[in-house]
Amino acid sequence: MILFPAIDLKDGQCVRLLRGEMDAETVFNDNPGAQAKSFVDAGCEWIHVVDLNGAFAGEPVNSEAVDAILHAVDVPVQLGGGIRNLETIEYWLNRGVARVIMGTVAVENPGLVAQACDMFPGKIAVAIDAKGGFVATGGWADVSEVEALDLAINFDHTGVAAIIYTDIDRDGAMQGPNIETTRALAEAVETPIIASGGVSSMDDMRSLRDGIPNLEGMISGRAIYDGHIDIAEGAAMLKEKSC
Repeated sequence: MILFPAIDLKDGQCVRLLRGEMDAETVFNDNPGAQAKSFVDAGCEWIHVVDLNGAFAGEPVNSEAVDAILHAVDVPVQLGGGIRNLETIEYWLNRGVARVIMGTVAVENPGLVAQACDMFPGKIAVAIDAKGGFVATGGWADVSEVEALDLAINFDHTGVAAIIYTDIDRDGAMQGPNIETTRALAEAVETPIIASGGVSSMDDMRSLRDGIPNLEGMISGRAIYDGHIDIAEGAAMLKEKSC
């Protein structure tokens, strides 16, 4: 299993939001490249990056900051936020992104996701961000009528490399992940799941590790910045389960 430290980009800075609210931000670093390098130096094997401005705009906004991250580290980077066409996917893969995350477009144009999986095998992940069980889109600003579980099932066996499931109500709140809902989703599909939202302690990580089948890993942001999760210790603990 993999611990994915999260770098959320807003206006070129590394921030964390509370439950996805853009006006409820905490700035942790104004140098995304340096932040990424510090995560790698601490022992991470992947980095999870989201262009928050891009998620709202529907196109990349923090490209300079993403490039700084890509140039600063030699571990794989997965990137989401405003990636809604094949040209943008190809652009970022060519720039060195290891895996592109598709969220809003997975609801609005699922056929495009399937096409991207065919064109870029192993390089496409789907983000399912849920409020009250329903998928939120447009930077979490809009809640659709699509149920998270149904969307996950629809993308199973389509070539999606991973499904990133986030309970928005838990995100940044330091209240622990929604293990029950994450388990139900993981049990319904064969596609590897990455858990996100509320992973705020080593105990949370153990609960996910031991309680969720088909889990590729988990994403944590604020808890790492605040020192509640140590990257090296967390990564080692997840490897114990993998072995």
